[in-house]
Amino acid sequence: MVSHRGVSGTIVETEAYHQTEPACHAFAGLTARTRTLFGPPGRAYVYRSYGIHAMLNAVCEPEGTGAAVLIRALEPLDGVDEMRARRGVDALEDLCSGPGKLCQALGIGLDLDGTDLAGGPIRVLAPAAAVPALTESLRIGITKAAELPWRFTAPGSRFVSRPRPR
Repeated sequence: MVSHRGVSGTIVETEAYHQTEPACHAFAGLTARTRTLFGPPGRAYVYRSYGIHAMLNAVCEPEGTGAAVLIRALEPLDGVDEMRARRGVDALEDLCSGPGKLCQALGIGLDLDGTDLAGGPIRVLAPAAAVPALTESLRIGITKAAELPWRFTAPGSRFVSRPRPR
């Protein structure tokens, strides 16, 4: 689950990125932009995509190794009315069904880059119930290393981004 300032959702889709493959920002090495990726695990790596959308990632390797998991989609739980107001949409399925959408719905901006995901203000919490087996598929929305099966989705979830895995 991801929680931020009274709104939250269950993670239903992620993608993995590692410095050894060219789709990862860390592939270019340590820069001002990628510093967070090479920092301690459990930190938020928030960056702007296409100059428009904030994207939330969880740094996940030991310090010095650039790797993160992009949180692509959430099933909304708490603060749905606030999410609807931030996104300007009513359909529950459209609130957090993509990484830019979920950052907008949760009010996550670039100022939260490098913050601790255990202590907040963004918190990634363990699920309350057992997690079912995940569906593994190819990452989407990228052209480099697109053949890697590093997209993980909750099977049958109507909240994952499109295209939905088969």
